[in-house]
Amino acid sequence: MKKRQVVVKQRKSSYTTTSSSSNIRYVECQKNHAANIGGYAVDGCREFMAGGGGDALTCAACGCHRNFHRREVETEVVCEYSPPT
Repeated sequence: MKKRQVVVKQRKSSYTTTSSSSNIRYVECQKNHAANIGGYAVDGCREFMAGGGGDALTCAACGCHRNFHRREVETEVVCEYSPPT
C-alpha cells in the first residue's frame, strides 16, 4: 500500500510542490525461539507473508506475529520548483 502526500506552498514569488511516498515491507523474522533457555535462535523466515483468512497479522511461513519481522520503510521525496510566469 502506497501513501502519497502532496503539499503545495504558494508564496509571492515561487511555487513549490512536494510529494512523498513510502513503501513498508516486513522482512526477516527476528523472534528469539531459545530465549526461555538463555540462548539465541531464529527460525530463518526471510519475509512476512500474511496468513489466509481473518488472521492477517500472523505470518503464514513461520507462524509469528508481524511485529517480530523487521520493518523496512522506503521513502521517496520529490520537490519540484516552477518559477512564476
